[in-house]
Amino acid sequence: MSFNDRADAGRRLGQQLRTTLRAASDVVVVGLPRGGVPVAFEVAQALRAPLDILLVHKIGVPFQPELAMGAVGDGGYVVLDERTVRWAGVSPEDLAHAQSQELSRLEARGKALRRGQAPLELRGRTVVIVDDGAATGLTALAACHLARAAQAGRVVVAVPVASREAVTALEAAADDVVALEVPRSFGAVGVWYQDFGQTSEAEVLDLLGRARADLPGPEAER
Repeated sequence: MSFNDRADAGRRLGQQLRTTLRAASDVVVVGLPRGGVPVAFEVAQALRAPLDILLVHKIGVPFQPELAMGAVGDGGYVVLDERTVRWAGVSPEDLAHAQSQELSRLEARGKALRRGQAPLELRGRTVVIVDDGAATGLTALAACHLARAAQAGRVVVAVPVASREAVTALEAAADDVVALEVPRSFGAVGVWYQDFGQTSEAEVLDLLGRARADLPGPEAER
């Protein structure tokens, strides 16, 4: 299976989750910026659930930034892939520097994307964490820990495509993992999309605004 774009992937994922979460109540969908938000928007529409973001970002290997050696999340939470750190020969000093850089970028991204909006309450709720794919699963793993720290009642990770290794890692952290495709040979997330262009900050802000406008009740005003 391949996806036309992130919206197409989100619609297909939403259909699957409507079955998976049929008995769940008080669901909130959180997208991982930026690429996970267009997928999460469609999932939230399918589930008729509120949409928010969880701020996480990968830490790339210094000489190969696209290769994740860890991830950082809101509040300074850090998840590391020790095998990749050792394989890449990253020194403790370089690792600390990379973590500090990504945390600073995450803080700036949070200010830009939230625009003063308070995060939705996750305590006791079924939290569906959505990304556009999971190669290592490190960012989704960090998001799981953030949701647990916020006392989510149930944590579900939902992605259109994931590697087997990522699914195994996420199953240990989430209550449920839903992936439409878990290929034997993964490659990269972008391989599974016909259009995998970068998601802009403006698009994320637009989708979050549209989701809030569609939501009835007090949460629409938050």
